[in-house]
Amino acid sequence: PIIFKLPPDTAHSFAVKSLKYFPFAFNQKDIPEIPVEILNIKFKNPLGLAAGFDKDAEAVRGLTNIGFGFLELGTVTPKPQTGNPKPRIFRDKDSLSIINRMGFPSTGVQSFRKNLINTGNVNVPIGINMGKNKQTTGIENICKDYQQSMQEVADLADYFVINISSPNTPNLRDLQSYELLRELLEFLNVSRDKSIPLFVKIAPDLNDEEIEDIAEVIVNTACDGVVISNTTTSRPDTLDAEFSKEQGGLSGPFVKDKSTNMIAKFYKITNSNTPIIGVGGVSSGEDMLQKMRAGASLVQIYTSFIFHGPVIVKKILTEFLQIMEKNNIKSCQDIIGIDS
Repeated sequence: PIIFKLPPDTAHSFAVKSLKYFPFAFNQKDIPEIPVEILNIKFKNPLGLAAGFDKDAEAVRGLTNIGFGFLELGTVTPKPQTGNPKPRIFRDKDSLSIINRMGFPSTGVQSFRKNLINTGNVNVPIGINMGKNKQTTGIENICKDYQQSMQEVADLADYFVINISSPNTPNLRDLQSYELLRELLEFLNVSRDKSIPLFVKIAPDLNDEEIEDIAEVIVNTACDGVVISNTTTSRPDTLDAEFSKEQGGLSGPFVKDKSTNMIAKFYKITNSNTPIIGVGGVSSGEDMLQKMRAGASLVQIYTSFIFHGPVIVKKILTEFLQIMEKNNIKSCQDIIGIDS
């Protein structure tokens, strides 16, 4: 309640700094262990934090103490940049939704690396989400942006995510086209360490043809997985009119079905051979179950974490475990994709 009296940008910074400087204040006890193994990475549980919260890898220790099964840090850019002008985060308490137009604010990959090294060893897998600098244009230079970040932190990542779907960086979503995405992934494959899985994060606003194109590129370029999905530029009619006018990406309950439907389509198109991290509108164990039944191997939260705080992690995992026990489900693998 105190944090929500602050402007959203200030509240976000306050939350990150609190987790950074007082990590043990966020210890959560009796977090359910629901082991999962994906791409030779072992997870204590399949619920992670989505990229966008800890952009500069400052709060890793505190976030780990909350009970997440993994953390996706970033989006980090090669060079420092301030992002879009403030205000750039907007909350709607009635619909539990957020609109943001952050624009990849980042202290740069070298600062990101120092922060992560200073954190020391952590007991959860770390994903690093990467973006291009706003001023970088031309596919060759864009490829080099992603390559630079990847090489700078390769020894610190359990997996990488190529963010090509934020609506807040001009022309970034153009990289979701067949030709540009193929060129980007082929370029990165030449120099990247293949032992570190590479995911691509896509938008929830793609049509079926675009989903099929992306799936084909990912399969044919030996990309390891996909994150579905980023925020949406669409606005439901039921959303508050003033809130709805804000430019940026919408996250929260209204994205839930869009992302779940995309997960199911992608899972089916790739014949269940491409691991999926599902994100969008998850705030309960049932939401998590739906994402996994659609085809997600792992699930992430963001907006529900903002509105409900650290307790949401234990709540979701407890509810999910109860569903598994009630239905005599032995492991997450028995759930993945059964609706697809």
